[in-house]
Amino acid sequence: MIYLKSYTIPTLEEEEDHAERYWGHGNPHPREYPYGIFPYKGLRRIEFSEVTIFCGGNGSGKSTLLNLIAESLNLPRITPFNTSLYFHEYIERMCRWETVGDRGITPGSAIYTSDDVFYGLIDRRVENFETEKRRDETAADYISEKAAAHRGELAYRTLADYDKLVKRLEVRHKTMSKYVTAHAGQLATPDSNGQYALNFFRTHFRDDCLFLLDEPENSLSPKYQTEVAELIEQYARFFGCQFVISTHSPFFLSMKGALIYDLDSVPVSTKAWWELENMRAYFALFEANRGRFGD
Repeated sequence: MIYLKSYTIPTLEEEEDHAERYWGHGNPHPREYPYGIFPYKGLRRIEFSEVTIFCGGNGSGKSTLLNLIAESLNLPRITPFNTSLYFHEYIERMCRWETVGDRGITPGSAIYTSDDVFYGLIDRRVENFETEKRRDETAADYISEKAAAHRGELAYRTLADYDKLVKRLEVRHKTMSKYVTAHAGQLATPDSNGQYALNFFRTHFRDDCLFLLDEPENSLSPKYQTEVAELIEQYARFFGCQFVISTHSPFFLSMKGALIYDLDSVPVSTKAWWELENMRAYFALFEANRGRFGD
């Protein structure tokens, strides 16, 4: 399913005309990000398919393009992104986009970045650290209450002793493991970085939505990259989703039917995945070491 049909970026003449009109000079400064990036690449209008990929080296503008599109469509995001005082002005006055008919962008659509996965993983580690600390304290409390119960130290004289009585009875009838879990919680599953990243995409994808993914391959092993690529293909083919992805990964670039924009070429053009410079670098590496792989 296609929700976003096209996105149009200003030409150099339009950027200079805007700068002259609003700032009194016709040469946008590099600090006025994102002015002055894409006109020099000859990038004007982007057409989208069910799976569209932006490919290019570091600094080629992949993430900037995704952020422009995400902010234009007001897509929710988890972590902040690099921006400037001029970013939203650039969108509002210079960029244009088309959706398909009256379909618009459905709720549940979002942009997900490698930072989202990374910070989610850090949050889980912090949460587990705090939970482990509470569990240690609760275990110590259990042992103390258990010993006091055997000694019969608590005299029940007033209502103020009621909570203590309840705890003492609970300690008598529960194992330490059950008591600690009931009062301090359970540790989150200690996934590896790759396992967490894989589960992140499995749990965040929804039917009938547009998803922007910025370098989803980060933290994923080749095996897990293959699984996420297959997941994307399934959601695009069977569950009415559209994906716009920035990536270097051969496993994403070689997805069936993906429309690829090579941001390293000037002007920017669409290419087959095997024509890309990065992919040919992989090919050259394996070709030079063909004999090491045997038959």
